[in-house]
Amino acid sequence: MYAEKIFAPLIVGVPPHDADRNMMVLPDGEIRIYGNSCHPQARSAEEVFPAVLKSRDHGLNWWMEPVTGLTPGATVRSPWSGTWLTVFCYAGIHHPKHRIDVVDRIFEREKEPGVYFFRADSPDGVFEVKRILPEFHQIQRQPIALEKYHRWLVPYQYREGKGAYHWGVLLSDDDGENWRKVEAAAPPVPGVLPRHAGLRWIHCGCEPVVAECPDGRLYALLRCANNEHYESFSCDGGETWSKPVPSRFYAVATMPGLYRLSDGRMLAVWNNTVPLHEVDHRTQLGGNDPDIIEGVWEDVFTNRDALHAAISPDGGKTWHGFREILLNPARNDGDFRSVFWPEYDGLDKSVHQNQVIELPDGNILVSAGQNPVSRRLLIFDPDWLLEQERTEDFKHGLRDVSIHQFVKSPAGGYRKGGVGHCSYNRRPGATLMPHPDREDVEVLLIGRHTDDRLVSDLEGVAWNFPASEKGIVTLRLRECAGSDGCRFILTDRWINPSDPHAEEYALFSAELKADGSIADAGEKLSPDTWYDMTLAWDQAAGLCKILCNGKEIAQTKQCLKTLNNISYLHIQTLADKTDPHGVMFESFRKEG
Repeated sequence: MYAEKIFAPLIVGVPPHDADRNMMVLPDGEIRIYGNSCHPQARSAEEVFPAVLKSRDHGLNWWMEPVTGLTPGATVRSPWSGTWLTVFCYAGIHHPKHRIDVVDRIFEREKEPGVYFFRADSPDGVFEVKRILPEFHQIQRQPIALEKYHRWLVPYQYREGKGAYHWGVLLSDDDGENWRKVEAAAPPVPGVLPRHAGLRWIHCGCEPVVAECPDGRLYALLRCANNEHYESFSCDGGETWSKPVPSRFYAVATMPGLYRLSDGRMLAVWNNTVPLHEVDHRTQLGGNDPDIIEGVWEDVFTNRDALHAAISPDGGKTWHGFREILLNPARNDGDFRSVFWPEYDGLDKSVHQNQVIELPDGNILVSAGQNPVSRRLLIFDPDWLLEQERTEDFKHGLRDVSIHQFVKSPAGGYRKGGVGHCSYNRRPGATLMPHPDREDVEVLLIGRHTDDRLVSDLEGVAWNFPASEKGIVTLRLRECAGSDGCRFILTDRWINPSDPHAEEYALFSAELKADGSIADAGEKLSPDTWYDMTLAWDQAAGLCKILCNGKEIAQTKQCLKTLNNISYLHIQTLADKTDPHGVMFESFRKEG
């Protein structure tokens, strides 16, 4: 079967709902994804209906069917009773769009807010519905069967008004008949971070995800306003949890994903990204709102355009990959804020929300993103994360790199009833140009074209490759006559191509200056001449060697320490004014 030959991530469709808890696999291999028939041509909620997307060939081809009966949507099968069950939350508030959400048809007859338990003998059977908690605790993941403890576990979150978030787990030791709540400590809420001028959205501890390690420990990752996902562990099946501490997974205000595969390996899916620095929201267009200023709400998300995956063979002790599995298809769009924002779908357009299921053939199916413009279904072989090499020659255009810039746009549009939930409009920065010597390829040109309409008009590129402690990246480049040069950064996370603070995240950094010198070396590159420039790093030694056409010309020392290995090349113009000449790049190649 073709699906079994998939190795690198392959996009196979658009899910009918934002990714969180709506996918399931039946014993016969049928895959279902519940949601609605939302599509770009639909102009009102009346044109949309509850629906389920189905596949019988391991996710390669899909068809949609309407959902007419009462169902909670996706469920999981009990390894003890064989029944199908799930846990869902209900806020007790009805909205016209609820009639197109599968589970809300059930809640039209259930009037009380709270957490509900569903059970049936089959996925299409008549479900028993039981209210198990009177409080509205948000449930964004399916129940997890802990076979060692003969126990069900469901992570939850809740918030008291505009205050801090809380998280914990629901536990059942009798296959769902009775449930109890275990509260856990939330991560600390940060203040205004160094070199930032305003608060981030101060939520900490929401969207918890839990996976069982091979040794029986439970590993939880938490979405935070800090620079990383926080992590917490339980050694007693969820009865108690350790104090949350920063994990190795860099992320800000995005959904973590953590999954246990059938072979015992663990898979992490998250946005290995950093946002632009927070501005003084009091002077920001649309940002002069108490909720934004005080961190109750976010002004704009600038770190939700790249989704990553890593795999661990040893219960989370070591991780491999740190590879992009999806770049936001809309990341360069000038109408990013306004495109497709109907009442029946979210205004956020990102690839941060994620859900994973393991297919019968061992491949991974990922549902990712929010809004049909950005969300995608993709399949990949988990062994793809173990590769060590990657090449980019732009023969597929800009599909596999990030080059966008942000247009100054009103902040917090969602809260004001406008378009573009926490979004800036975009435009391409670095540009593909005709090759000066060949007709069969194009080159990427990084210069600078000053433009006060942009948040930052610095041009740059972010390119991802398999993470490694020691490796080599070779760039085929040409500094054009009159160019102001560029900066090369090797780092362990995605940085916005136009971020004026990009160098803060550099593990190694070097500059190609206007006069052709590199890292203050005496030897200079001639203008309008092609070179093979190599960056050879060794994190253990804390050193990066710089070679041109195979000859070492300079060395640079490591700037920062990190728990992770290098997985990104970030290049950005050095120009402080308009530079139409720039630096050309024909290809990138990572080895080792």
